[in-house]
Amino acid sequence: MDENVAALVTYVFGLVTGIIFLVIEKESKFVRFHAFQSILISAVYIILNMVLGFLPIIGWLLTLLLAPIFFILWLFLLYQAYQGNLFKLPVIGDFAEEQANKFQP
Repeated sequence: MDENVAALVTYVFGLVTGIIFLVIEKESKFVRFHAFQSILISAVYIILNMVLGFLPIIGWLLTLLLAPIFFILWLFLLYQAYQGNLFKLPVIGDFAEEQANKFQP
């Protein structure tokens, strides 16, 4: 599979495809970077949804706002991965890059 396509696929189902590609990808640091970033951004989204879900009214409204923001971010990351760009999100991207560089399956 082409490296750009593999990097794109890591974002398709977030945590699931990110973990799958961490297991099967042994060579490409580019794909592993996107797999780690996909896992981390998915985890952030899930945690934020859970925390905001416990806040009455304002939390629910923020959750409704969060969904389209993360959807747009997801589309942007898919595009960047397919274009072959190593786009790093603030904080998460640096951590994903560190992990991709030292992670050995």
